[in-house]
Amino acid sequence: MTQRFIQWLIAWRWPLLGLGVLIMALAYPLSTQVAFDRSIENMFAPDDPLLVPFRKLKETFGGNEIVLAVYEDPALLDPSGAGIARLDKISKRLQQAPGVQKHGVLSLAEVNQTLVTLDKLTPFLRVGDGRTPPILDPQSELAARYRDLFAGYTHSHDGRTVAIAVMLIPQNETDVPRRDTIDALRATMESLPDGLGRGMLAGEPVMLTDGFRYLEADGERLGYTSLILLAIVIMVCFRSLRWVLIPIVVVQWSLIVTRALLTLAGLKLSMVSSMLTAIVTVVGIATVVHIIVRFREEMRLLNGQPTPNGEPPARLALARAGVILLAPIVWSCLTDAVGFGSLLFARVGPVQDFGLMTALGSMLVLPAVMLLVPGLALCGNVDVVPQRAWGEDKVDRLLHQFIHWVEHHPRWLQAIILLSSVLAITGSFLTQVETDFTKNFRANSPVVESYDFIETRLGGAGVWDLLVPAPQELDDEYLQRVRQLETELRALELPDPETGETRPALTKVISLADADEAAKGSRILAAMPFHLRDRGMQASMPTFAAALRNTKPAADGGYYLRIMLRAHERQGAEQKKWLINEVQRLATAAFPAQEQTPAAQVTGFFVLLTNLIDSLLADQWLTFGLASAGIFLMLIVALRSLRLALVALVPNALPIFFALGGLGWLSVLGWSGLKMNMGSAMIAAVSMGLSVDSSIHYILSYKRARRGGNSIIEALHTAQSGVGMAMVFSTLALLVGFSVLATSEFIPTVYFGVLVSLAMLGGMFGNLLVLPLLIRMVEGKEN
Repeated sequence: MTQRFIQWLIAWRWPLLGLGVLIMALAYPLSTQVAFDRSIENMFAPDDPLLVPFRKLKETFGGNEIVLAVYEDPALLDPSGAGIARLDKISKRLQQAPGVQKHGVLSLAEVNQTLVTLDKLTPFLRVGDGRTPPILDPQSELAARYRDLFAGYTHSHDGRTVAIAVMLIPQNETDVPRRDTIDALRATMESLPDGLGRGMLAGEPVMLTDGFRYLEADGERLGYTSLILLAIVIMVCFRSLRWVLIPIVVVQWSLIVTRALLTLAGLKLSMVSSMLTAIVTVVGIATVVHIIVRFREEMRLLNGQPTPNGEPPARLALARAGVILLAPIVWSCLTDAVGFGSLLFARVGPVQDFGLMTALGSMLVLPAVMLLVPGLALCGNVDVVPQRAWGEDKVDRLLHQFIHWVEHHPRWLQAIILLSSVLAITGSFLTQVETDFTKNFRANSPVVESYDFIETRLGGAGVWDLLVPAPQELDDEYLQRVRQLETELRALELPDPETGETRPALTKVISLADADEAAKGSRILAAMPFHLRDRGMQASMPTFAAALRNTKPAADGGYYLRIMLRAHERQGAEQKKWLINEVQRLATAAFPAQEQTPAAQVTGFFVLLTNLIDSLLADQWLTFGLASAGIFLMLIVALRSLRLALVALVPNALPIFFALGGLGWLSVLGWSGLKMNMGSAMIAAVSMGLSVDSSIHYILSYKRARRGGNSIIEALHTAQSGVGMAMVFSTLALLVGFSVLATSEFIPTVYFGVLVSLAMLGGMFGNLLVLPLLIRMVEGKEN
């Protein structure tokens, strides 16, 4: 049956090639339309308790997307008003950017305008002397309180650094792409008036936009660059332009059709699934390299030999190679799909989608090979046979030396492998989690520079919130409870990571209660009832007032007051989690759940980003276990041997522990920068699916040699020569191709490339040394 199917593929190679080209041409326009899911909340399980307050915050206060525009102006508080005038000009420019809320800009210029408005409404306040901006009036206690209220928010305490909060229209309420908004804001900050230096942008919308910008750039630039490097390596190894083009065409066909199907299915790429290209490249290149090596071997065997019925040697060699490799290739693609499919059992939506995408992509390598390879391999008579690489004889001798070690030094090998495995598995449980989202970018990127600037000049770039239940009508008694909670929050302390001395854990705490307290700096306003002061604030600072409490019922019918918090972004995961838990504890104690109202809840991007990697890692070992179980069942069916199926799992699981264990031990030894991020969160299940292909090819080759009457050692030598050489070539090509991922601007891509490369390299040595050792152990010792 296998022979008839291979003969049919070869006989119909031209119609099949035409069909493949037609499918690729139809799929290409759709493949360019695959979209990105840019939502950070979708990186959590739908029932994650962290999402409940976050969604409530968004629904109640309108999107919660704030960009901070920051620049340096030593004359900001100059009594002449030049700094305030410049700030007003910049604020108005930012307000005009597409995608910014109406009255969505808050700066010291807007605070100054508030005092101007109050002065007009109540002339007896007498704020300002007509020459100095009211906010800078040295004689006004009201102005002094407002400057203190917004210090650390709209300006630094020393008055040299300016911050403008820009509130964006929720993405689902505008047709303006978020990238266009960020680009417009950035253009304004890079061309400030009056000779000011370049300004900066920060905030979660900026980080996410730039993150996806880098991912899309990587997909284009790194994709083509890695293909060029792959082509160079394959050319060096086989010295055949034809056999350079074939694997590249197979990979591109698989990717284009995969992306087209994703578009039709409405699936979107995310920060997690951006590694799809790398996965499909691994499966496609490894598959075709096995074909190249086997085809070359069959051509060598046919050299000078007569062929049946005068059949062209290339056609006969390809048919023989196809008969030998059909089962391994089919089982490899199916096993890959099962391994990647384990991610469907994760609780996080983008991880599930990634599992579906990679399973689909690996499966599509199979039709790509069947449709394209026969026609491309047998087209014309030029450059048909791949050549031997320079130095291939030395590699071949080394491969056979491995079998010699297996035969003569098994105990030493067993001891070394066992000891290193224990160390690797132990290290995999010592890994630390990266909670600083800015560490996903290179140190010289605009995002990191902006956050460093804010961390040092404005006292912390971590912005988050406390959602406190409130009565429909606020009163002084309620506000006093809020002030008491804020006093407790400001008293929280943490050790400084550099000096070791304690410092305030929260660098800014601000709410409506603080704004109202500042208004009491005027004896006139202090004498008014709260509801009048509240109306005055809503009239003079509508955007700020609306961001602090809702005046219309929320989706759950409740009313809430928002306490805005700021903390240092650059601190360890344990410190961040401790701080979040402490704020939640104090808030719950001050505002516990009542019969009709929930307890106060902490939320915001700072909270989500602190727990993001934990969310992605939550199912890592579950999916790894499911991948191992699924692959094991597929191996039993493919190999028809329980013992060999168990044996095949070991050399593919060990490299994963070695990669993760290396991260763990390095972090323990002082390499604190090496932590688990998005690029390493799913590496276990993914690597298991990638490396098992070689084991299937190896064991099926070994079994075929055994059926031919060879002893165990002879069969291992046979598998080592054919399959082993293909492993070396494909791993070498992929390592060189993936090296370009190390140049990515997005650090998780770098991690993914490095860890997958290490897993592939470990898988190669595992399949060339550990696998034959285990086969000899379970099969017996006869020669």
